[in-house]
Formats: sequence, C-alpha cells, structure tokens
Amino acid sequence: MSNTDLEIVVDDPTAPDDASPSVVSRRTIEILVSLLLLGLAALLAYDNWQTGIEWDATGPQPGYFPFYLSVILGGASLYGLIAASLSRDAKSETFVTRAQLRRVMLVFVPTAAFCLATQFLGIYVASFVLVSCFMRFVGKIAWWKSLVTAIVFTGLMFVTFDVAFDVIMPKGPLERALGR
Repeated sequence: MSNTDLEIVVDDPTAPDDASPSVVSRRTIEILVSLLLLGLAALLAYDNWQTGIEWDATGPQPGYFPFYLSVILGGASLYGLIAASLSRDAKSETFVTRAQLRRVMLVFVPTAAFCLATQFLGIYVASFVLVSCFMRFVGKIAWWKSLVTAIVFTGLMFVTFDVAFDVIMPKGPLERALGR
C-alpha cells in the first residue's frame, strides 16, 4: 500500500448526533428563501421604477440597470420557487437537525449579542467579553487562558485600530472614562 492510499479518520466527540430529529426540510427552506428573494426583487423593482427606468437623451436614468437586475432576480426566484415546489426529493430531505441547529445557534446568538453590546459597551469591551466567554463556555478552555487571550486580542485590536491607524471605532463608557 502506498502512502497515497492511507486515510486518517478522526472522530469528533462534539459532532452532532446523526439520530437527531429534523427541524425543517430542504424543500421548506428553498421555498422560504425563494419567497424572500422574490419579495426583495419586487421591492427593488418598485423602488427603481420610481427612480426612473427610462432611456432619455442623456442616457439611462438612475434606476434603469438596477430595475432590470431586480427583474432577473425575480425571474430566478420564481424559477427556484417552482422548482422547489415541484421537487419530490427535497420534501423528505432534512435541511437541519435539532443538534446541528443547536451548534449553529451556539455561535449565532453570542455573535448577535456582541453586535448589540458593541452599541452600548464599545467595540473593545464587547470584544473582550465575546472572546473570553466564547472560549470559556463554547471552547471549554480554562478561565485564565480565556482571559489572557481576550486581553491580548483586545489590546492588539486597540493598538492596531485606535493608535496605529487612528480608525474611529464605537466607544463605550470605559473608553470615555479613560479619555479616549
């Protein structure tokens, strides 16, 4: 057996259970996404139609090209909607299981909370909280390692953006108290 025939298999002990119940089918998600895109296409087409989609003496009006792009998006969405509605395979096919959705939410919820917290705490404090809590609760890493990593990361981020490049970042009460 040559070295190219070797295969290394590593089991992930935290992998979602294969027997986890389905939350939603692929067909449902495809129909939902097609409807959302169709609605977006209609909104964009209407907005660009109001802006102007004619061709006048100076050339196309501002909404000309975006209007036709939204028509193409609407056509593609209709095609997707019809194809998903007629598909028999996608009806029984699982899009996401409960265990998989839980893992996705384990990342999505803290990230959404970080975005909200940034508005009130500032980017640096919110980043510190996100990194330290994410490492501790999701990664199961020791508190001291999580805190040290969060301090180093936040410090490097501050030096890079605030000091070196002088980028305006969302500030919170801590930065204002320190005079930054």
